[in-house]
Amino acid sequence: MNYHKLGRTGLKVSAFCLGTMQWGWTADENEAFEVMDAFVKAGGNFIDTADIYSRWVEGNPGGVSEEIIGRWMKKRGNRHEIVLATKLRGPMGKNPNDEGLSRKHILEGVEASLRRLQTDYIDLYQTHYPDEDTPIEETLRAMDDLQRAGKVRYIGASNYNAWQLVESLWKAESYNTIRYDTLQPKYNLVTRAEFERDLLKVCEKYQVGVIPYSPLAAGFLTGKYERNQTSSSKRSEGVQKSFATETGWRTLEAVKAVAQELDTTPGAVSLAWLLNQPVITAPIIGANSPEQLHQNLVAVDIKLSEDQVQRLNEASKWH
Repeated sequence: MNYHKLGRTGLKVSAFCLGTMQWGWTADENEAFEVMDAFVKAGGNFIDTADIYSRWVEGNPGGVSEEIIGRWMKKRGNRHEIVLATKLRGPMGKNPNDEGLSRKHILEGVEASLRRLQTDYIDLYQTHYPDEDTPIEETLRAMDDLQRAGKVRYIGASNYNAWQLVESLWKAESYNTIRYDTLQPKYNLVTRAEFERDLLKVCEKYQVGVIPYSPLAAGFLTGKYERNQTSSSKRSEGVQKSFATETGWRTLEAVKAVAQELDTTPGAVSLAWLLNQPVITAPIIGANSPEQLHQNLVAVDIKLSEDQVQRLNEASKWH
């Protein structure tokens, strides 16, 4: 496993971050423990979750992923080895203040996450998406207080566009508060424009670490979908609706060709393309089994040639 600095900070994180949205949803607790064990054994130390995971599942109140991670860390006694990231913003109850990025919700939300995670600090506390009803300086001041109290070490943003990220960085400097050191955008070979158009330059300029989610385009870049394939599930239908464009198929063909040349999988090539970019700190990968996890981790050792990178870029270009 390789390790990278988290943005401009001195914190070292593994080249891949383990996403845990599926804990308590498509992976039960035993499966989650097996995947996290395998991730750590492979050298991984960076784990990402959110308080809202997986509230969209019937009977799931949210916080389930955090609770599973908390029990795992306590049982393994490895909290000090883990760079733990979680997020808040989404609704965690029915009351109007049970969501958002207000001081009230942040101070209450961090205590709830700490309790579920069975820890007294969070390494990376992230705002899951913007809150237009709350001034960014209110959010930053609350986060600054959490850092001073020792409950949060660093903070990051997720799903912010360029102007929102720049405003946040400017306000942090103006008010002398903690600033966002990471960004979690959706970014992969078939979803390039929204990050590359403006956010990439902002992250490079201000040394914001990039930890992209959906690096395999919800499975589309693994090669398991085919043109004119009949949808067999709602998930499959959603994936194809989002990514099965002419550009998407052209990109997938290029990915498969490179994978064949390197005797590896399309998914590994897609992840290697992300790792090839200096601005990327650690793509967030998910897995329901150790076998699925290892299929992704092999990307760390894949070296793409300049010609292969150029072909992938050309096939997936958006401008």
